[in-house]
Amino acid sequence: MFKIKKFTLALGLCSALSVTTAWADIKVGALFPFSGALALLGQESYRGLELAVNEINAAGGINGEKIEILKADAVDPTQAVSETKRLVSSGVAAVFGSYASGISYAASPVTELAGIPYFELGATAHKITTRGYKYLFRSNPNTALYGVAVIDALHDIVAPGMGLNPKDIRIGIIHEDGPYGTDVAATEKKRAQELGYTVAEVLPYSAKTVDLSSLILRLKGAKVDVVLQTAYQNDAILYFSQARAGGFKPKVVIGAGGGYSLADTAKAVGADMNGVFDLDFPQSSINPAGAPGLDKFLQAYKTTYKSDPQSGHSLTNYVGAKAFFEAIGNAKSTDPEKIREAVLAYKKPAGQTANGWGFEFGEDGQNKASTFYVMQWQDGKLVTIAPSNLAQGKPIFNK
Repeated sequence: MFKIKKFTLALGLCSALSVTTAWADIKVGALFPFSGALALLGQESYRGLELAVNEINAAGGINGEKIEILKADAVDPTQAVSETKRLVSSGVAAVFGSYASGISYAASPVTELAGIPYFELGATAHKITTRGYKYLFRSNPNTALYGVAVIDALHDIVAPGMGLNPKDIRIGIIHEDGPYGTDVAATEKKRAQELGYTVAEVLPYSAKTVDLSSLILRLKGAKVDVVLQTAYQNDAILYFSQARAGGFKPKVVIGAGGGYSLADTAKAVGADMNGVFDLDFPQSSINPAGAPGLDKFLQAYKTTYKSDPQSGHSLTNYVGAKAFFEAIGNAKSTDPEKIREAVLAYKKPAGQTANGWGFEFGEDGQNKASTFYVMQWQDGKLVTIAPSNLAQGKPIFNK
């Protein structure tokens, strides 16, 4: 059925421009870093959205209307703003994104001003959902939980398994200096100190750096035996390469997602990656008994892209996108107010989605029922070790 969509784009504080756009399908924007340094995980994230749309369209669409995706490449916050403005002017009913916190933080004010929903499927910075926005929703957990989850995994699983006394552990926190790394590092430090650990160093660096040697010397000089890194791919690889060159080998390394979840990172790092722990979104290597729909997702991914998923980002975006599209279907409208009401009313208990997450959105738009899982690299494979009902293996401790 041919539909007429009308929305208001606010211009400044006192004026507004009404724009009428005609469409035969529901248009949505897809804002991701498709090029540049973040392209690998940006593309992987987009694939989850694309698979969700393919599945919904194959089943007849949303209330009989097919979904059309308009792609937008955002390599940095500046491009995120300009591309989001382009999507808004193209008459999208919502914008989905975006993997990178800096991109999400910059793009979402544009949609908020236009009165259009922004559905974040993967960016984790806590501050994204603390600005009082009405039309911003996030399906994935944020950094307020991330750092706590990392330290709790160290305290509950890793330290006991390694036979380490918390009082004797010296932690070094290193992180890329964007919103993602900065937020995770801050919550890691706070939680570690709450549990009585010594945080010997907190060292930020640019994700674009090509030299971490001075940072590694600082860690080595501080006698750090547990390294917590929040990194993208290139800086994660760089850390392991220069740590090896500098003769620095801590007892434990725990990554906070990003590059630590990528098979390509493990290949580049080699044997040093075995035994490394990782906290991240659910990967496809979880027990399907606790994740109905996982097998269907994996088959669709392999059929469409001729490979297995490169990380859990595609699965995360797939699960989040399906939830938001279900909410739009429940709204029976693309009116932003009705979509907002439908998202806030949308609830699903844990164990009923393809990655095991539940859904329950707070007034700030944050899904309170999503969480991070604990994984470990074992023989070149990323194995989920917690939670127990989704684990595919047990942790291996190199004492």
